[in-house]
Amino acid sequence: MRIVSICPSNTEIVEYLGKSELLVGVDDYSDWPERVQQIPKVGPDLSIDMDKVAALQPDLVLASLSVPGMEKNIQALNKKGLPYIILDPSSLDEIASDIETVGEALGEKALGEQRAAYFRSEIAAFRKKYSNKHDRQSLYWEWWPKPVFTPGNVNWLTEISELAGARNIFDSEETASFQTDWEDVRKRDPDHICMVWVGVKESKMRPELLLKRPGWREMQAAQNNRIHVLEESLYCRPSPRLLEGLKKLDKILN
Repeated sequence: MRIVSICPSNTEIVEYLGKSELLVGVDDYSDWPERVQQIPKVGPDLSIDMDKVAALQPDLVLASLSVPGMEKNIQALNKKGLPYIILDPSSLDEIASDIETVGEALGEKALGEQRAAYFRSEIAAFRKKYSNKHDRQSLYWEWWPKPVFTPGNVNWLTEISELAGARNIFDSEETASFQTDWEDVRKRDPDHICMVWVGVKESKMRPELLLKRPGWREMQAAQNNRIHVLEESLYCRPSPRLLEGLKKLDKILN
């Protein structure tokens, strides 16, 4: 099969299945595994060049709706008459289901079920590990600094927080992504701040800038030197690599 992935998380699911050799094209932001750097690029995930996609003659395009604005990619796929499936998970269980979906689409149903079962078993192990923990540290996940965007309750990062024995301070907001402001974060006064700015490399993020925000220097996270710059690729993409991010978070917190 000839597969084109137009979203990094989809590319990572193909790799999790051990089938990245089927990829003949990927979006510009797909950067894992390293070998996908040698695969033809078809543009940024929000503005895919469908002429390039069509020229690769894919048997299947793995599309996504995980970021607002991706709808136009679906419209363009329909216009070109290209075969595709859409992945749009918001929870870890939905990611597991997507692993099964992609496995079946690649003609590897049993493999998809096997890898999804392994993914679920790792999640279950973490859930059991901290199931009786009541004194949970509070986390603030910063997706974007201004305007402030952070994951709400209906998001995998709230689950990741709980699996690491902590809690997301915005788990009270019944949405996947919540827009708020610096003062709201200050009032909630988290134990830890996790900087995972979407699309920004860790080397370009400066935690000292957070201390210039009004009142933030007095927050618990700042007072205890618990501002963490984390790889957005391990926390902001709905892919199996979230498990790698979970293990890293667990080491930081516990």
